[in-house]
Amino acid sequence: MRKSDNIWRDAGGVCHVAAKDKAGAFGLMGYAHARDRGMQIILMRILGQGRACEILDSSDEMLAIDTFFRRMNWSGAMEDQLSLLTPEAKMVLDAYCDGINRGFAEKIPWECRLFRYRPEPWQPADSLLISRMVGYLTLAQSQGEMERLFIEMVQAGVDEARLAELFADILGGLDMDLVKKIRLQERLVDPPSLWNIAPPVMMASNNWAVSGKKTASGKPVIANDPHLEINRLPNVWYEMALNIGGRYAMGGTMPGAPALLVGRTPDLAWTATYTFMDATDSWIEQCRDGKYFREPDLWEDFTRRQEVIRRKKKSPVTVTFYENVHGVLDGDPHTEGYYLSTAWAPARSGAVTFNNILQVLDAKTVRQGMDFLSQVETSWNFVLADRDGNIGYQMTGLMPRRRPGVSGFVPLPGWIPENDWQGFEDPADLPGAINPDCGYLVTCNQNLNHLGRVNPINVCMGPYRSDRISSRLENENAITCETMFKLHFDVYSTQAEAFMAVLGPLLPDTEQGRLLKNWDFSYSPDSKAAYLFDRFYKQLYQDVFGNHGVGSAAVDHIETHTGLFNDFYLNFDRILLSGDSLWFGGNTREALYQQAAEKALQTTPRKWGEVRQVVMKNILFDGKLPKFLGFDRGPLTLPGSLATVHQGQIFESAGRQTTFAPSLRLVSDMAEDRIHTNMAGGPSDRRFSKWYVSDLENWKTGKYKKISNDPDQAKLPFE
Repeated sequence: MRKSDNIWRDAGGVCHVAAKDKAGAFGLMGYAHARDRGMQIILMRILGQGRACEILDSSDEMLAIDTFFRRMNWSGAMEDQLSLLTPEAKMVLDAYCDGINRGFAEKIPWECRLFRYRPEPWQPADSLLISRMVGYLTLAQSQGEMERLFIEMVQAGVDEARLAELFADILGGLDMDLVKKIRLQERLVDPPSLWNIAPPVMMASNNWAVSGKKTASGKPVIANDPHLEINRLPNVWYEMALNIGGRYAMGGTMPGAPALLVGRTPDLAWTATYTFMDATDSWIEQCRDGKYFREPDLWEDFTRRQEVIRRKKKSPVTVTFYENVHGVLDGDPHTEGYYLSTAWAPARSGAVTFNNILQVLDAKTVRQGMDFLSQVETSWNFVLADRDGNIGYQMTGLMPRRRPGVSGFVPLPGWIPENDWQGFEDPADLPGAINPDCGYLVTCNQNLNHLGRVNPINVCMGPYRSDRISSRLENENAITCETMFKLHFDVYSTQAEAFMAVLGPLLPDTEQGRLLKNWDFSYSPDSKAAYLFDRFYKQLYQDVFGNHGVGSAAVDHIETHTGLFNDFYLNFDRILLSGDSLWFGGNTREALYQQAAEKALQTTPRKWGEVRQVVMKNILFDGKLPKFLGFDRGPLTLPGSLATVHQGQIFESAGRQTTFAPSLRLVSDMAEDRIHTNMAGGPSDRRFSKWYVSDLENWKTGKYKKISNDPDQAKLPFE
């Protein structure tokens, strides 16, 4: 470590580093990630490489997980990517890897001894692997799951008219008869099983910025609260403050990747949410004798990729994947039939993203920040604010350029060349905005296509959270950081308000009916009405989409084994709130609401908080150790619902409890040189460190710590 470098903790345990240049600062970031989150990054790499059977557990379930990651092949084409790094980016990435390796040279996580595993040196390719994993898992993956559900609906006999209602305006190119011929394979592994160890479940988020004309300081105020899986330890995020040649940068990093993903410098702040850009497409391939049909009288060979998966104390398994210009085949082409080939646009990405996100640290204005961030290859909504008073929004991601009239949602025949991707859309055409007249910008995973010249979003989350935040900001002036703190914890549901406008007049004059009728639409922990409404809402799903649609068993499966109802509820809500629909099976909307209410209100009401209990489990041991050892914490009570600003989703998926809630809360006033944060956990993944869950109480109670570049702040040893 150079004498000019320095590393310490502040009073909240947040790591601070000081160096004369970026290479020095990011080298220390790597060192901090290795020392504080070493087990986290090791597990991520093991899984991303498809080596869990070799190192962790040779069970059949783990073999399926390894097969999934080998199928994705995120370790592929690394040399090509590394050659695209700018000299500065290469220097920083090399320094970051040296920092990780220096940290591991001092101390390897003790858990590695349990597996008799000594980690290989960290390489630049490992960080690109992490960036691909984070960009795909549960985010792009959920888009693919929705497209699979559509195929299953077609094959279950749902007619085209009802499909067109549910998936309005995105079914261009649909050939119902051809889709029915697709031989869908059994999933390698249910998606939630992929999240059992290290990969973070990432789904929803809020971010917003308010211009100085609506703030008390006269400068923009910006806020973010990424909604990730919080029933895990350690937290996905790792907070840091960097001092690079006297210029600060502070915010949230993800261990394994040398980048400040959300945060600020003296001049610019940037925050992120996920956008449901459709960057995953499937093509229908006609296969026989190991070949696929390309054009009349021409059958082409697939490229065969063989992967050997080693297994502890068991024989290795060789898996063969068949690939063509459209991606990886879901099936064996030697068995005649129609199969899907699937591709994710950023599957071979990383270098361009890293080149540009590194330059954001030098940007002085929102416009400069937007220009750099627009080059990020995975799909995000960035909201920015600068010291000059500007606010902006920029969508990112490689959006495939498709032929006119198709959206990417429907699988198309692979033997028609016009159905192939024609490169990618110009980032300048993606949705974006700067300094709107209303004085604020809000993204909450809603449809933002209207802000661009292309339409990246096919299915997305509803506008409920964005509507609520926008309403609050519209009616507030002299906004401060404290205003944003309160908004982070808002549990009012505009979704419930919309449904109750129909249901309210139909409720019976009973104790439960009166309780629900007088509800204030808030999902607070002590609300019994919120519990009753949730029962009604789920019953309505079953009555409409089960009894009059795809069948009760299918609805149960979707709710039990997937997160589709939690992710893409807008499509289903649009049907349920409509005045009339083919999905109503000849019934009126009011009759269906009344029927669902009669069933739901038979239950004894409970306080919402009583059914919102979660335990935070260590990502490696997953609840297998006795509670008294302290690796797991809780139970915690999660207020809110899937449609409230304070996201509070809890659902069982494939037998595993999953949550989406604010993993990190961040607020900053550009008039100040600090950020206000709290997070569900702490800086360290070391159970016996004082920093294991040091920020959890702040997160629960709504207290925000301050991270700043103040030279007089407390400096604690980094140990």
